[in-house]
Amino acid sequence: MADLRRSTPPPPSAWNLANAVTVLRFLLVPVFGWLLLRSGGDDTASRVAAFVTFTLAMLSDRADGELARRRGIITDFGKIADPIADKALTGMAFVGLSILGELPWWVTGLVLAREWGITAMRFVVIRYGVMPAGRGGKVKTALQAVALGLYVLPLGAGFDPVLYVAMTLAVSVTLITGADYVLQALRLRRAASNGSSAG
Repeated sequence: MADLRRSTPPPPSAWNLANAVTVLRFLLVPVFGWLLLRSGGDDTASRVAAFVTFTLAMLSDRADGELARRRGIITDFGKIADPIADKALTGMAFVGLSILGELPWWVTGLVLAREWGITAMRFVVIRYGVMPAGRGGKVKTALQAVALGLYVLPLGAGFDPVLYVAMTLAVSVTLITGADYVLQALRLRRAASNGSSAG
């Protein structure tokens, strides 16, 4: 028995490079927000800097995941902090653009209600099972990143149709995947209830 205990590797420490990248993404959120809102959003250099900061932060999302999987350092902290960091960053972008009057508040409200509602629901149904992030969620994040990035850049009015199409697509997929997660949660709860009844 003692030999078996010694052969079991200890869980990875939360103090690792992948989680450090996640924390860095959190720290970039206020920097991005300040650059976006600086001078009422009218400073071209600040808007470009905000776009670069936003892009680097979004790319770091892929980097920390790859690091964690490659090095076998996936932790509970990373599982929780990583998606929250993503939502904090995109949430700052949506709110900032609405403050500047460049994106309707109803769009921001709809997206944030979906994002944080699904996050809360994950915690509620975790006793029934884990709802993993599916391919749809990754597509949603990518579409949001592209749409928000285009809005953050100081593009001329001639690009407005491109911006509208990109944001419409991102919001549509956001709502569709949100509905899918709700159905997953209901299926998990039903399966757990059926299992309890059978037992």
